[in-house]
Amino acid sequence: MDLVQMDGFDFVFDPSACEICPGHCCCGESGNVWVNQQEINRICCFLQIHSIDFIEKYLQRVGNRFSCKELVTEQGFECVFFQGAEKKCSIYAVRPSGCRSYPFWDHFKTHVAQLVNECPGVEKKCS
Repeated sequence: MDLVQMDGFDFVFDPSACEICPGHCCCGESGNVWVNQQEINRICCFLQIHSIDFIEKYLQRVGNRFSCKELVTEQGFECVFFQGAEKKCSIYAVRPSGCRSYPFWDHFKTHVAQLVNECPGVEKKCS
């Protein structure tokens, strides 16, 4: 598989590394996985669940936004949609945009070393 690059980022990403990764991007430290109304509708269709039930079961309100709930595990926090035993996302086909854009987050433009330690598919670009 080809390496993915994006302008403004000092690293490349090999998506095939996801196959051997235990899901570091889905578990560990607590954080917000934001979902907008369009994403909620798409996930609800995928799960065949009404949006009211979906919001109550899977989301938490943070200010005026919604974020996916987290479960507390022995390894720390884990996204409610992460299937730990299988090391995969149960809604991967319709995952939120923040998950789709990982590892190309603005935060990692200045924290490449943190990302390299977290994600086995990331390599710092040679200067």
